[in-house]
Amino acid sequence: MDPQTRRTKKGKAAVKADEAKVDLTAVVVAVNDSEPCVLTVGHADTLPSGPFALEHRSLQSGLRGWVEQQTGHALGYIEQLYTFADRDRIGTERHQRVISISYLALTRKEQATNSAACGWQSWYEYFPWEDHRFGTPPVLLDRLRPRLIEWAGGASEPTTQRERRQRAAIAFGFDDRHWNEELTLQRYELLYEAGLIEEAGGGRDAIAAAAGKPMVADHRRILATGIARLRSKIKYRPVVFELMRPSFTLLQLQRTVEALAGRLINKPNFRRLVEQQELVEETGETSLDTGGRPAKLYRFRHAVLDDRAIAGTKLPLARA
Repeated sequence: MDPQTRRTKKGKAAVKADEAKVDLTAVVVAVNDSEPCVLTVGHADTLPSGPFALEHRSLQSGLRGWVEQQTGHALGYIEQLYTFADRDRIGTERHQRVISISYLALTRKEQATNSAACGWQSWYEYFPWEDHRFGTPPVLLDRLRPRLIEWAGGASEPTTQRERRQRAAIAFGFDDRHWNEELTLQRYELLYEAGLIEEAGGGRDAIAAAAGKPMVADHRRILATGIARLRSKIKYRPVVFELMRPSFTLLQLQRTVEALAGRLINKPNFRRLVEQQELVEETGETSLDTGGRPAKLYRFRHAVLDDRAIAGTKLPLARA
């Protein structure tokens, strides 16, 4: 290969490299009054995010810097979530490929303050079909299920029809299948494929309006990924205590887990498993904010993090 050809190829590679941009995006979660909330900026349709710059010491430090700059909120616990790099994921009108490295961050209620620049929104405002604490959501029964069945039957090939019906049944618990709270992302992507949410490009008709608030670009997909990760992780790692105050009642702990999972838990089973696994210890104090008799206050037993048995720690999210 002659030198001129090599220089030409290097130049093209440099142009292509310049067309890629790396963004850092945060799914920041808190639980306020038994409601799982996510931190947003703008018109409650954007997750905190910003470009990764050369001056950032690391991806995490870059993310922390952007979140604090945009919201005034200093992050505590964070973990990397997923890297989104699909072509045209931001929109076909953009010629630059955007790669988003997303993180899940957990914070406590007392730190979850609103400001003029940001606010906390219930994540069920974006995913109303995900909250099964009070039974199957009407939006799922009355709006989404009929349209999903119609979409499945609209395929030209019988095999495709069957495949679509099966996917919908597995994701949404149709046809007497159980509801799996961890399939948040699969449900969102299925609704997107069926054109039932605004981000799919079909406009904001009655179905899209009932299917939750839209978000910019694919931020709702990123949020769905964060919800699914957290719902899975609370079953085998004590991350829920990152969302709790230093002292709490067992009922407050249960309500927090239920809020995140989107369904209720058997109270005796929950308390028995928490105590058996020695996740908490009594503080020696009681709470009078129960509406009844005083309740014992507990705190997370940090020594559990040093136990080898932590790999087996789980909370009782048994099927209803």
